Amino acid sequence: MSDEAARRRVTVHDVARAAGVSLATVDRVLNGRPGVRAATAEKVEEAIQSLGFSRDVNASLMARARDLNVVFFIPDGSNEFMDSLAEAVTRRASQALADRMYLSTRRIRALDTGALAAGLDALNPHDCDCAVIVTSEDPSILAAVDSATRRGIAVMTLVSDLPGSNRRHFIGVDNVAAGRTAASLLGRFLPQGGAVAVIAGSLHLRDHSERLEGFRQILSADFSTIELLGPLEGHDESLATEALVAKLLADHPNLSGIYNLGAGNAGLVSALHASGSAGRLRVIAHELTEPTREGLRGGAIDVVLDQNPDGEIREAIAAARSLVLGTARHVATDPIEIGIFLRDNLR
Repeated sequence: MSDEAARRRVTVHDVARAAGVSLATVDRVLNGRPGVRAATAEKVEEAIQSLGFSRDVNASLMARARDLNVVFFIPDGSNEFMDSLAEAVTRRASQALADRMYLSTRRIRALDTGALAAGLDALNPHDCDCAVIVTSEDPSILAAVDSATRRGIAVMTLVSDLPGSNRRHFIGVDNVAAGRTAASLLGRFLPQGGAVAVIAGSLHLRDHSERLEGFRQILSADFSTIELLGPLEGHDESLATEALVAKLLADHPNLSGIYNLGAGNAGLVSALHASGSAGRLRVIAHELTEPTREGLRGGAIDVVLDQNPDGEIREAIAAARSLVLGTARHVATDPIEIGIFLRDNLR
């Protein structure tokens, strides 16, 4: 008999026996309810870990008086990747209903921290169990996350993290590694060096600042002949990014490459084609969307680093179930891998 099969048979009775406590105490610890001394809760947690106990989340759902409710707050605007995230939630909503989970999406204007904070503050714990947010770092967001947590709503971050907050879990790629990957590729594309411009959406977004950090690390360590221009902020908007890139190309006719670590890629591709620079510069962008696919096909973009929006939503749903119904101390999800796409392997 496999270890996995043995672990599946572990019950709350086994946990109570190993910890030397009552079933009621185990139930309180599992559900995060008050009335358990810290030392007793620690004994229960140790028993859970040593026995490999895992709650049957389907049974937990059946025992609830209502379905599990998860709200996704996703930025609106011209960011095609955010549209992909919202579409992934919609695709999985019907299947989730069969599992007694209700998924809803609220689109918030991109980088509008006030609107997102207000949305979080308006959530009622009687009809919302978990909120999944894409956000920049801002004091109002940190306060709203903390307030939601105190009200009993689990908050997770998606794509960009808030490690200084009371968020319960983060779903996304290692953004420092993504930036390092972009620099390593550009360094190999440009063995003679040259000037490379970096475009960000907003450096208030942790994922963007972390990508820039990783990018700088590799350029400094391995490719010192490459000169970094920027970062310049395009606010993840196509028109703003198009104007920014057009001016950049006019001001720096000898530019060798561009790394767009944010969105607005439709504008990037348009400006490259309009200036006649498509194919002359080495360009790396993020997220496999229709504009970046067209950029790869037409030669304006060399490489796209992708983070699989459908996989992120899948893992977010699994984490929400675990947070609300499981022990919720440590949520384990599959890592979101960084996909590397060129025109040659584009599906």
